Amino acid sequence: MIEGYTTHRTPILNRRLRLGFVGGGRGLVGHWHSAGARLSNQWNIVAGALSSNPDVAQKSGQEWDLPIDRIYNSYQDMAETESQRSDGIDAVAICTPNDSHFRIAKTFLENDIPVILDKPMTNTVADAQELVELTKVKNGFLTLTYPFVFHAMARHARHMVQNGELGRIRQVNVEYLQEWATLPPDPNIQGRSWRMMPERSGRSSVVADIGTHAYHLLHFVTGLKADEIRADFHVCGAPKDLEDTAYVNLRLEGGVPGLLWVTQAAPGQYCGLRIRVWGEKGGISWDQENPERLIHAPLNEPERHILRGKDTGLCAEAERLVHLPRGHPEALPDAWANLYSEIAIAISARISGQMLPSDFISVPTPADGAHGVQFVNACADSHEAGGSWVSLEDL
Repeated sequence: MIEGYTTHRTPILNRRLRLGFVGGGRGLVGHWHSAGARLSNQWNIVAGALSSNPDVAQKSGQEWDLPIDRIYNSYQDMAETESQRSDGIDAVAICTPNDSHFRIAKTFLENDIPVILDKPMTNTVADAQELVELTKVKNGFLTLTYPFVFHAMARHARHMVQNGELGRIRQVNVEYLQEWATLPPDPNIQGRSWRMMPERSGRSSVVADIGTHAYHLLHFVTGLKADEIRADFHVCGAPKDLEDTAYVNLRLEGGVPGLLWVTQAAPGQYCGLRIRVWGEKGGISWDQENPERLIHAPLNEPERHILRGKDTGLCAEAERLVHLPRGHPEALPDAWANLYSEIAIAISARISGQMLPSDFISVPTPADGAHGVQFVNACADSHEAGGSWVSLEDL
């Protein structure tokens, strides 16, 4: 176990870890990553290839206050140079469009640099499998950024399921609803147009984008994966080449039925990631737009509202993610900080050669990322086959 550990926002080693970025210099995704890393108090951002455009890369690096000699015009130069420095980066955060994830992650893994990769892991199952195998061969480190499961109440929801408080799970519903694709994408907003391009986003838009978050949350909370799925893709907003809405039926492990609904063309919906789980003894409901409240409805008993806070009966793994008393709100920036804190703990343990308790952190694995890619492509397979049931075999 790491000695001297106190909280998730106290540096584990005698220094903050050194973080580099590929992409994200002026986009929303890069902002979330960098804000979470800084708020975690575990990282210093010291290097970056922040754009594929050299002029933008240089300007963005200066805006981020990076050292001039560590502002790179290409990720290849960054990987090679940083791997040779005595003070080289301890990890790289990759915040680029989907089609580039594989080649960038592979380059850094081959240079023995841990990878923090935005979802989805890759566009194809074959590329995802190759990254899983490369991580094993190199004894490397790769994780995915699924920030929503780093909310304390999402962690407590999982504990309640694992602890048998709902009994045997009988059905699950998860949804993620947004509105921005109702109208044609604004070309001035980075990150929207390419999500609608098959050559960049892959075979799916909304499932690859927010559907991966919804499916990961379902699996995280319930512990169940889908054995089979059937999917229908729709365009409910402005005309586009890929879907902006999907309805996915799930046959989860043990025969448990589930429903996943995602859309980016529902006016009045902003970031509505919600999960409901029902078992023999009752149900739970969690909404990331109101992340501090977990609703527990025991069968034939009054509904209970469980609030985030210390010394309030939360499980230990959830309470470790709490930083402020009740009444002082914590929200998505805190979840991103928790994500980067737990990644820092995992990488610090690798650097120091120390062992962590098995339940101390919950950092997504390469297998988690690959399963997400498999889910996206299975949904596309099902839709293209007219809504047929498709099996998700283990990778």
